[in-house]
Amino acid sequence: MQDRGPGVSRPAHREFQPSRRALLKAATGSGISSLAVGTPLGAQTRTDLTPRAQRSRQALLDEIHRRSCHFFYDQANPELGLIHDRAIHTGREQRAVSSIAATGFGLSALCIADRQRYFAAGSIRRRVQATLEYLASEAPHEHGFFPHFLNIRTGQRIWGCEYSSVDTAWLLCGVLHCRATFADSAIQALADEIIGRVDWRWMLNGGPTLSHGWTPEHGFLPHRWDVYSELMAMNLLAVSTGTTTLPGESWHAWARPFRNWRGVEYIDSPAPLFVHQFSHAWFDFRARRDRYADYFTNSRLATEAHQEYCAGLSAQFPWYSMDMWGITASESETGYVAWGTPAAPVPPDGTLVPCAAAGSMPFLPDQCATVLETMLARYGNKVWTRYGFVDAFHPGRGWYSPDIIGINVGITLLMIENARTGSVWNTIMSTVEAPRAFDIVGLQKV
Repeated sequence: MQDRGPGVSRPAHREFQPSRRALLKAATGSGISSLAVGTPLGAQTRTDLTPRAQRSRQALLDEIHRRSCHFFYDQANPELGLIHDRAIHTGREQRAVSSIAATGFGLSALCIADRQRYFAAGSIRRRVQATLEYLASEAPHEHGFFPHFLNIRTGQRIWGCEYSSVDTAWLLCGVLHCRATFADSAIQALADEIIGRVDWRWMLNGGPTLSHGWTPEHGFLPHRWDVYSELMAMNLLAVSTGTTTLPGESWHAWARPFRNWRGVEYIDSPAPLFVHQFSHAWFDFRARRDRYADYFTNSRLATEAHQEYCAGLSAQFPWYSMDMWGITASESETGYVAWGTPAAPVPPDGTLVPCAAAGSMPFLPDQCATVLETMLARYGNKVWTRYGFVDAFHPGRGWYSPDIIGINVGITLLMIENARTGSVWNTIMSTVEAPRAFDIVGLQKV
């Protein structure tokens, strides 16, 4: 499904010294100038860290944050706004594949970059407007749904891919974020047009739950969003936006299977860890619950189980530990693999995926930050690039991915931003649609 392309060799780097000073030097010393220390993680930050260690941690998170924004700015077609699905971290990306999901994360990245003043304000607004103009007027769509993959140069659908429901949802989250961020009438009108034309009932295809997508060649895909997964944000959009909306009952139409992990029960599915992350990147589920669960707490429990699951594999993979864990859908030595939770059909092979921990920052801020510190201190410039961490690596085999995957950079950026400032949550929750969606499906404050 992904365009892999040829491998890319890495340039030689100097030997890395895993001290605090060296950690910060490695984090800030290649290609992009360093930032000032940022906002602390907040009340959940460990109190036993020394002030110097806290500053060190914040500097690392600052640098991941900023380099992630650079990925989305650099790896875009500036005229169409489409973002590369993946890009090599050394050299110029030659593959012409963009994904609509990465473009949605990229729109939110521009909002964050504007807030942090990483780039000139005028250039960010122009990029946002150009992207929305293309999406509103030129991009192929069917009933408001966009193709999963597009040619980044021509903007046309490729590979006979589906017009995807969930990938369109990630794009719409980014569009909604832009509309709420920029006090610009043109941006807001374009965003309204894109969000307002989605025909959610069409994507039901006569069933109680949304289809995964549609192709002109074969019609609707046979798979449905009928079990707990990354679907929550899409369902919230479907009840509150579009030319046709879904009824609140649609929220109750998908299954919520419980898993028992060492006596702790939580809702889960046999899927990668990102199913517990993506909806939380934009919608603030904290201190809310419906008749089934508090979904923020549920994701925290799932993350704790994932940490323990990985650490329990340390006899097989000695580099796994309570301070070095995390696997989710990612690149591997053999290609893209959807590995993850204890129930996932593909067991881990010793690969580590930095965005698994980074994308869980709001749930376990100290534990996740420790993973990132440990990875950098132990592996240095083997795992550190101009865009932050490599997508994945296997210490036992000496393999480090040459690619950066857009949605994995995106979940890293948005969840670090939410853990530190809550700005994505606050912006999305300031819209009319988000609180209305929560009310419709019965997600009440507790």
